Amino acid sequence: QVQLVESGGGLVQTGGSLRLSCTASRSTFWANVMGWYRQSPGKQREAVARIYQGGSTDYADSVKGRFTISRDNAKNTVYLQMNSLKPEDTGVYYCAVTLLGVDYWGQGAQVTVSS
Repeated sequence: QVQLVESGGGLVQTGGSLRLSCTASRSTFWANVMGWYRQSPGKQREAVARIYQGGSTDYADSVKGRFTISRDNAKNTVYLQMNSLKPEDTGVYYCAVTLLGVDYWGQGAQVTVSS
């Protein structure tokens, strides 16, 4: 089992920045994929950003150029730096890790961007 603890959510004005962190209870060195997903009001959960074991990344079109995902295997942590935030970025952000073929999810962190 892997527990994921997220932090860094909150309320920010349009154009502001936040950094989300997600720390795992065990080593993520062998994690195939670590990522961030969000669920906005009235919408399905969507992938925002993912980082793979080799370091490659992919992003949703809506966040390209504004969000950056990174991982620190020494700290068992994945980060999401969010800049130039927009009201449509509002939602609950979930961290997810795929380890040995099993997906683990965090409890979610609320991000609210006011206009």
